[in-house]
Amino acid sequence: MADIIRIGLIQAKNDVHGDEPVHLHKEKAIEKHERMVREAAAKGAQIICLQEIFYGPYFCAEQQPKWYESAEEVPNGPTVQLFSSLARELGTVLILPVYERVGIGTYYNTAAVIDADGTYLGKYRKQHIPHVGVGSSGCGFWEKYYFKPGNLGYPVFETAFAKVGVYICYDRHFPEGARLLGLNGAEIVFNPSATVAGLSEYLWKLEQPAHAVANGYYVAAINRVGTEAPWNMGEFYGQSYLVDPRGQFVAMGSRDQDEVILAEMDRNKIHEVRDTWQFYRDRRPETYEDMVKLLP
Repeated sequence: MADIIRIGLIQAKNDVHGDEPVHLHKEKAIEKHERMVREAAAKGAQIICLQEIFYGPYFCAEQQPKWYESAEEVPNGPTVQLFSSLARELGTVLILPVYERVGIGTYYNTAAVIDADGTYLGKYRKQHIPHVGVGSSGCGFWEKYYFKPGNLGYPVFETAFAKVGVYICYDRHFPEGARLLGLNGAEIVFNPSATVAGLSEYLWKLEQPAHAVANGYYVAAINRVGTEAPWNMGEFYGQSYLVDPRGQFVAMGSRDQDEVILAEMDRNKIHEVRDTWQFYRDRRPETYEDMVKLLP
């Protein structure tokens, strides 16, 4: 593996009103994101990550069974198959966040990891599921209506270019999984998100740089942009970024524009930081047992 890896992060608005049919959302969003993936690859991106459930609005703002129609099997659904072909064509690794259906009616918030030859490497299922109101209009992050908690642990995928971990949106508030991704060998962790101003923005540039420092890896944080009707629960404030193991921002996107953010990850910096700060050597896991005890 080369020491310098070019990372592409894609942030985008949803262009279709939420009252429109699910198939129209998926058609328009997939068309847009395929175009943006091609743009990222043309600019040299080797690993590309899309935003949380990229092929529609952030529908968890409401509790409406209509949106179950957008779920697909992973990896056998049409969207993963389409982007697997695209990854093979472009020679890029893709982190593809989708809405996963298992069996008749079990659903997960999932990211498929596709290698640069189009091979499906596996998936991460979002572990921490929020159920949080926003404002006074009845909108919120009503994700427990749509998703079961993940059950696949914290896998790390050895891609053609780097060892990749995935955390999804609300997961970023929990340091335990971030540490497990490091212990499992991640060199970079991607966090595709959908988060709005007024709730979490003050944490956006705080928590994930802290994860990068504490665990000695890169973190790529991706957020959508714009305000989505009819819910209008807040501004998705973009500012997708790559942060290095020293907590320094390598690149950051705009607040409100569809954009491909490109940045370089340097594997040498991971080794340098870990040789300086021996956080893995100096861990005391034998003293942490109380962290995993159930509260009464």
